Amino acid sequence: MGTAMTVLLPERSSAGIGVAGGGSAGDPPVLYLLHGLTDDDTIWTRRTAIERYVAPLGLAVVMPQVQRSFYTDEAHGNRYWTFLSEELPEVCRSFFRLSDRRADTFVAGLSMGGYGAMKWALRQPGRFAAAASLSGALDVAHRRRHPTSPMDPAVWHTVWGDREVADADDDTVALLERGGADLPALYVACGTEDFLYEDNTRFVETARRRGVPVTVDFSPGDHDWGYWDAKIQDVLAWLPLRRDG
Repeated sequence: MGTAMTVLLPERSSAGIGVAGGGSAGDPPVLYLLHGLTDDDTIWTRRTAIERYVAPLGLAVVMPQVQRSFYTDEAHGNRYWTFLSEELPEVCRSFFRLSDRRADTFVAGLSMGGYGAMKWALRQPGRFAAAASLSGALDVAHRRRHPTSPMDPAVWHTVWGDREVADADDDTVALLERGGADLPALYVACGTEDFLYEDNTRFVETARRRGVPVTVDFSPGDHDWGYWDAKIQDVLAWLPLRRDG
């Protein structure tokens, strides 16, 4: 089926008033930036200043659209995990000059997209140098029957149907439990007033128990764009980008 993505490509010259270009010669590094449950590929450019934030970094940003799929091959729908993990990178490299080096490849997302970012990084760790989650739904198996804010049963049925999620490849906590030694750098941020804060603390506790290094930012904030606009700037500053001019 037809779909869409929003892509920001770096421009080394300063072509716009008040915006500085940046980057190195050669194919630019790329950040796959994933949207949340109620959004689409345009949301990051509409709700944040992501284009201005990345302009001096020489960083390409690929924002795909996956509907309400949780970046999963749906039980009653489409193969969005296959699209994300196999088709999207190949299509992007055929359309644009993008680095294919692990050291230049990153993934991040918010809410459902934070879950997607961590799942992608943990299932294909050799692809990424770093992965970041902002207010991520990082424990979907537990969230399904949460006593105060459970997952929408209709969404669960479409995405997973009767499939068992706990301890499977769509369970990010389980993936972390059995993760290998060569994981990308991980970054987890969540507001302490966010309804997903409990999921994030469980993910971080698992990482620490397993000896997996993770940069953690638990600070005041809710599940909203004011928080995400601020924190994506922190993520960009944290990424291990080549900053050689």
